Amino acid sequence: MNMDCFHCGEVIPPGLSLNVTIHGKSEPMCCIGCQAVAEAIVDNNLDDYYRFRTEKGNKANADIPQQLQVSQFVDDQQLQSEFTFETDGHQETILSIEGMSCAACAWLIEKQLSPQTGIIKAQVNATTQRATIAWDKEQVKLSDIITAIARIGYSALPFKANATEIKNNQQSKAFIRRLGISGILTMQVMMIAFGLYFGAFSDLSEHNLMYLRATSLVLTLPIVTYGAFPFYLGAINALKGRRLTMDVPVAIAISLAFMASCWATFYQQGEVYFESVAMFTFLLLIGKFMEFRARARAAEVSANLLKLMPLSATLIEGDKETIVSAKHLNIGDMCLVKPGETIPGDGVIMQGETSINEAMLTGESAPVSKTMGDQVFAGTVNTDGNLQIKINATNADNFLTNIIRISEKAQNHKPAIAKLSDKIAQYFVAIILITAVFTWFYWAQEDASHAFWVTISVLVATCPCALSLATPTALTCGTIRLNRHGIMVKSAHVIETMNQVDTYAFDKTGTLTHGKFSLNDVKLYPCELNKEQVLALASALEINSQHPIADAFAPYRRHDINITNAQTYTSCGVKGLYQGKNVLIGKASWVKQCIGHTDRAEADASSIQSNCILAFDDQLIAEFFLDDDIREDAPSVLAQLNQSADTQLLSGDNLAGVERFAKHMASQGGKFNAVQGNLSAAQKLETLRALTEQQKNVAMVGDGVNDAPVFAGAHVSIAMGSGTEIAKTGADVILLDNRLSSLLSLKDTSKRTQGIIKQNFIWAMAYNAIVLPLAVCGYITPYFAVLGMSASSLIVVTNSLRLLKK
Repeated sequence: MNMDCFHCGEVIPPGLSLNVTIHGKSEPMCCIGCQAVAEAIVDNNLDDYYRFRTEKGNKANADIPQQLQVSQFVDDQQLQSEFTFETDGHQETILSIEGMSCAACAWLIEKQLSPQTGIIKAQVNATTQRATIAWDKEQVKLSDIITAIARIGYSALPFKANATEIKNNQQSKAFIRRLGISGILTMQVMMIAFGLYFGAFSDLSEHNLMYLRATSLVLTLPIVTYGAFPFYLGAINALKGRRLTMDVPVAIAISLAFMASCWATFYQQGEVYFESVAMFTFLLLIGKFMEFRARARAAEVSANLLKLMPLSATLIEGDKETIVSAKHLNIGDMCLVKPGETIPGDGVIMQGETSINEAMLTGESAPVSKTMGDQVFAGTVNTDGNLQIKINATNADNFLTNIIRISEKAQNHKPAIAKLSDKIAQYFVAIILITAVFTWFYWAQEDASHAFWVTISVLVATCPCALSLATPTALTCGTIRLNRHGIMVKSAHVIETMNQVDTYAFDKTGTLTHGKFSLNDVKLYPCELNKEQVLALASALEINSQHPIADAFAPYRRHDINITNAQTYTSCGVKGLYQGKNVLIGKASWVKQCIGHTDRAEADASSIQSNCILAFDDQLIAEFFLDDDIREDAPSVLAQLNQSADTQLLSGDNLAGVERFAKHMASQGGKFNAVQGNLSAAQKLETLRALTEQQKNVAMVGDGVNDAPVFAGAHVSIAMGSGTEIAKTGADVILLDNRLSSLLSLKDTSKRTQGIIKQNFIWAMAYNAIVLPLAVCGYITPYFAVLGMSASSLIVVTNSLRLLKK
């Protein structure tokens, strides 16, 4: 019986036996090309491709070299949809990079990719060992990008949380093996060194001296080959790319010291320093391992977010329930989510009521009640009842994926001080090498016996690893801290800019208040409609609006009253036709402008926070009074912000109501420096631009729906994380937990992160400035050079990790 190839579906030729183990089962392949691609997919933890694919893959070309096939499989459109997304007309993805040893590797990869045709952006994060790549698919393929990275000695594959964790574990084990072997052999070499030292003061025979030196050479050989291999690899990769990185002087120092000692052993002239080389390499490995563990700890938080996504989902098609891949859910699909299950995609509840645990988004462990019409997000957990949800975002564009992608972008941002340190680091290695050469020439004239080892100390002690680690570690830890507090940073400049903000502009509705309106009273004017019809008419209009006020009219909806030609005017209201006549609902100033007049009476009750009016056939027919509760933390947050900045209230509501609101806030301790009402979105934007012209650094805080156009005028735009617009808003920051107190956390974390970046930078610069002249003058031995360099890097990383403390 003929068998079909598991990968491409073609008939397997008689007598051919090629197999690949997929999901624990040996599957047949029709050629070595399909076998190579299948093995690459399995080896890179992408074997879910076979479980959930909708059609067979293309037959692989057996003539293509295996290494090229390994990278080409990522160009498969069906497979690529799992880890790429489209933005601004181009493709973007996150790649995990293997083989990176320090921040210079990130710089090297960026320099390799940036000039490539079709690559729009290449940002590499040395801390998380990931790259965010944007490219034009018409000009370059993803496989070409991966191949370009491979040419300089690094391995790149699509970022997956499970694969990243496995690779980190593998790297950790490899580090421990190198450390273990190097440590044990170093102890043996040190014991022999004691014998050689004592032999210098006694009559040690030439035969024994040669034996001890030869034994030291044999024991040191695995240390300088296997143990020091990461340093050689980093140096070779750098030289391939015609760049100088930190690994270059380290590799030169180890190689020269070992070769000089070998020469002294074979020719029985001069001194051997095998113990120095062994200890030098061992201490460097300890520093690298500590740095790796710190980076892994900083990266694991964002990596773990993807693990929250379920593998499968229950798709409802008519009366049939089918288990499908959660990654392949499409917009409009209906899914069943049972109690205790994780929600497989962003969607709207179409049936059922429950409580949702959104701790992974907001940091708040208390479940949130959800009912029909409410938005739910992928990765959150259904705690109570059965739900039917309608998917409204693809896997590549759901909120959880956006958080990870946006976090990576924020971490990759380089503030001004980081760009300066990178520029210095580029030339610093060259300065070190030139200085080392002049040091050797000087000491060769002054004291030839010390020239070599003073030069080695210069090469090692001044390695600028700490300088390159100063910024990326701090930014990564700062971004992760904000994510833990339910603060999503979308724009890379936020952490840098928040430190300079001196003016906070607030919207009122949905920002300083909860934005959950209830109808307090209705005032009817003489017309042919009764109260029930007026409310139904208002509800029919408001259904076209996304403003929080619209929710107050939802209970009065009647399906026999329909509006045609409905148009929504941002921050103003809604206009349409009913029975062929104009009907409008919105704020008084806009309605008055549309119909030419109002006889509107002001509300007397001080509890009224917001008003809107209804006009029909160019006549005012009703006035609505609505209540909206102030957020509990609003007065205290304003009071704290007032200590260091100006606060302004910019609202579209009527001025009288806005002023009453401001007085009420002031009575609770939260005052505004300026209050404005009746503002349209354009007027708010103009106000922000006027503040900017006054050299003010402005942060605009709004609800992310009607305020989206206004955000363009602020240095930092901050949206409350409410409503279905949460994933679409153009804000720089989203407060996912809907708490104004998160503003203080954002401000504090930004300030602390900037402070730690400056501390790291000052320390790294001061260390190199002090240690370079000392090393050149011969005051630093190779042992202390290694200890100083490793300690300098560890201090920078450890200082950054303070941001992760609670």
